Amino acid sequence: MAQTRAIGIDLGTTYSCIAWLNEHGQPVTLPNSEGELSTASVVFFDERGQVIVGTEALRNAIASPDRVVQHAKRHMGDGGKFWKINDFRYSPVQISALILRKLLEGAREQLGEITEAVITVPAQFSDAQREATVQAGRAAGLERVEMINEPVAAALCHVLGSDGLNFSVLSEAQQILVFDLGGGTLDLAVVRYSQDEVQVIASDGDLELGGLDWTRVLVNLASERFIGQFGVDPRDTPESLQFLSLEAEQAKRSLSVRARAAITVRHQNRLKTWQIEREEFEASSRPLLERCRQVVQRILQENRFGWARIDTVLTTGGASRMPMVKGLLSQLSGRTLNTSLSPDQSIAHGAALYAGMLQSDRKQAQSIYDRQVTERLQRVKQRSVSARGLGILVRDESTGQRVPHYLIAANSALPTSVTSVFGTVVRNQRKVHVRIVESGAGSDRPPVVLGDCTVAGLPADLPEGSEVEVTLSYDHQARVHVTAREPLSGATAEVEILRADNLGRPAGTAAVAGSAAVNPGVNPGVSKGRAGAGATATKSAAGDEDLLDVFQDLLKSMEGRGGGGGGAVSDQPILLCEKCGAELGRGGRCTGCGAGPGGLQRGETRRKSGVKRGAVKRPMDTSEQEFWDLLEGDK
Repeated sequence: MAQTRAIGIDLGTTYSCIAWLNEHGQPVTLPNSEGELSTASVVFFDERGQVIVGTEALRNAIASPDRVVQHAKRHMGDGGKFWKINDFRYSPVQISALILRKLLEGAREQLGEITEAVITVPAQFSDAQREATVQAGRAAGLERVEMINEPVAAALCHVLGSDGLNFSVLSEAQQILVFDLGGGTLDLAVVRYSQDEVQVIASDGDLELGGLDWTRVLVNLASERFIGQFGVDPRDTPESLQFLSLEAEQAKRSLSVRARAAITVRHQNRLKTWQIEREEFEASSRPLLERCRQVVQRILQENRFGWARIDTVLTTGGASRMPMVKGLLSQLSGRTLNTSLSPDQSIAHGAALYAGMLQSDRKQAQSIYDRQVTERLQRVKQRSVSARGLGILVRDESTGQRVPHYLIAANSALPTSVTSVFGTVVRNQRKVHVRIVESGAGSDRPPVVLGDCTVAGLPADLPEGSEVEVTLSYDHQARVHVTAREPLSGATAEVEILRADNLGRPAGTAAVAGSAAVNPGVNPGVSKGRAGAGATATKSAAGDEDLLDVFQDLLKSMEGRGGGGGGAVSDQPILLCEKCGAELGRGGRCTGCGAGPGGLQRGETRRKSGVKRGAVKRPMDTSEQEFWDLLEGDK
């Protein structure tokens, strides 16, 4: 039997990294086939159909910007995002799969076959974004994908280190604030660790704040100077913008170690170089720095932490190198920062350590690691929290508006589950149809519709008002699961989540009524290992024709109530029509299509696609046959 290596992958917005845990329990970064420890998260499709990932792809971004895809991670979970190249449409999942495959190919050259790995994700990633990450891993050839939140991976790297000495000498529990500012996201976590446990207390972050936003500041500064001198904007053409973006990225790195840096602008046969002062850069970046400040203060205030309860401020992520970021954290915390972690490799190292922890209970691990390492990995427990709240859409009885009612609060310890009792609205009702929502990525963001939940197979002849117990759960990876039962008979109902085709869309912005989430190009006959690409697509969340109109009212109704759950909010869900997705009114009649009680029971049935009881049904992102042929034929 081949040995299963403990592999950790940091799938980043701008750069990615892969590491493994060697026989001594030390995480080691694996270079790619070009010998680089970090791989640019960039994919280039040349005119002959060849796929190039990494630094070479980045070099081609200037000459062929329309054939290069960057920053796909920022669009994970967005079912409507595609890049059209060579008449093919590539989704964020597919682009991420190509990046992961590049990392795995380099690792396999050194270690042999790799079938499982731990992939890091931002703590604020939604269930849809986590599912997209798993799909990308499987599409890249992994048979098993586990996930760990990026700040937790950083904490494990800090606590266990390369030899675990820090972990073994602790005499009392410590609390650290992990500040992870990467290329595309900001992740924070308050972590308590002791001799035998690494426990996340709270997490927060901003999925749209990272180093590339600081790069854009420099792009804009240089562009304004060019406009002032030549009267034309270099951002107007993709080639000039890409050239300037690469220049700005290099200047940003230089400004972390120097007081000034040069930026060259090339546009319309004009070439001009300017010196950018660090003070000017920092002044223009104040809005971004203020967003960092707000997230840091929010995680402490909302969880009732004072700086006196934080023993260490631990920084990681490439963008944390900037002096303005370090200065902000030092000012807020009043202490010296811990910058001992590698900003580029620590997340992957922490993921590799977590992979070793997951494998430590297997007999095979004893043949890979020495006894001391195995015992140490078995002893360590990692406990995380749900970054988002999970609940249902209900009606606020005082305003009549639809608002989220969170059954599981954000920052609940994982795994966690809550059971709520719903009532049927008509006699002999065989299904209950409700809408599942997650809170936004941070308490200042709107909630997100996860999908429509259908509880089917209820016993016949139930009287009106019969109770149905529905349990919402987050597992240890913050993945959503739903189960249901009718308590009198004890019958367990079949449960599916019918995902919208617009995954990640804020609550209140439902798909167009009647549209279907059928994925174009899905091939029912694709082989095993393609992340379920042949699964039948599910219908979209539709029929909420007035949700757009009430979205602002929804946000207003949440003010002062912590995002729902306060005031005169009913604990009963808004039931939805099985035919069009609109609300059911009194007596079970649909307010949208006018269908009477029973919905689809009158001669209509929904095609089943092998969903098991208690499973969450998730359609695969769009995947054309040509894409899978490309994955297999370009090895």
